Amino acid sequence: MKTAKLRKKRCASDWFLDIFKVIFLILVTVICVYPFWNIFIVSINDATDALRGGLYFLPRKLSFASYADILTRETFLHGIWITVLRTVIGTPLAVLVTTMLAYVLSREDLLWKKPLNLLFIFTMYFGGGMVPYYMVLKNLGMLNNFIVFIFPNLVSVYNMILVKNYIEGMPKEIFESSKIDGANDLTVFFRMVLPLSKPIIMTIALFVAVMHWNSWFDAYLYTNSQSLKTMQSILVEILNQYQTSSANQAANQAGQQLTPDSIRMAATMIATIPIIMVYPFIQKYFVKGIMLGSVKS
Repeated sequence: MKTAKLRKKRCASDWFLDIFKVIFLILVTVICVYPFWNIFIVSINDATDALRGGLYFLPRKLSFASYADILTRETFLHGIWITVLRTVIGTPLAVLVTTMLAYVLSREDLLWKKPLNLLFIFTMYFGGGMVPYYMVLKNLGMLNNFIVFIFPNLVSVYNMILVKNYIEGMPKEIFESSKIDGANDLTVFFRMVLPLSKPIIMTIALFVAVMHWNSWFDAYLYTNSQSLKTMQSILVEILNQYQTSSANQAANQAGQQLTPDSIRMAATMIATIPIIMVYPFIQKYFVKGIMLGSVKS
């Protein structure tokens, strides 16, 4: 009865506002989703047929030639392995190091706490440049080495600040009581800080994983060996290859009706779909982690 009375009390302006919000959200969803859907249908359509245009919702001539051309390359399959390896190894290591640094810098009893925090923030705005950075990696023996994908990316100051603000927002009493019970810093960190920081940890893990998955420029700059090329760098080479007319003629002579656009669309889907599949599993932590980590309590 109460529910029925509340429904009757809703005036015309409330209904109009609800309808407007629904329509607005539908439009935003279409604007955000349709470009990705269009890329997908172009990638699975016959390449020469796609040149006619007019592909909006469904493919006219189903064809997976672009995917077959990319996925059957031995170099690309090896590039997938390198990308997966650097993501699986680099992400947990970066999260662990960044979280430990954030915990140390959040301690009230840390000597020179403010100067140290300012030193890290300084690196966000000023850097030595690409050439000095390259020389440092060379002197450390990281060039043409898999560790060049891991160690330089262990710490992100932005992620560290998010975690530090999150930890500083925790009640100080839980740390004081644990110290009274005889717990050392490692015990406090692994048994209290990490479990309580799950939302912000999942958030920065997403940031780091996306960075590793999409990274290709470091493979171009710091490695010469083809065995260390990542999936993204191989895709860039494939796109550059199909931009030339000679490559297109060779593909057509081989009976593969491929175009730069079809290869580009298929490459976009291959690079995007795996990382998109991760979002639903950590979406519930994302907003909470950003909100609590970006504003200090």
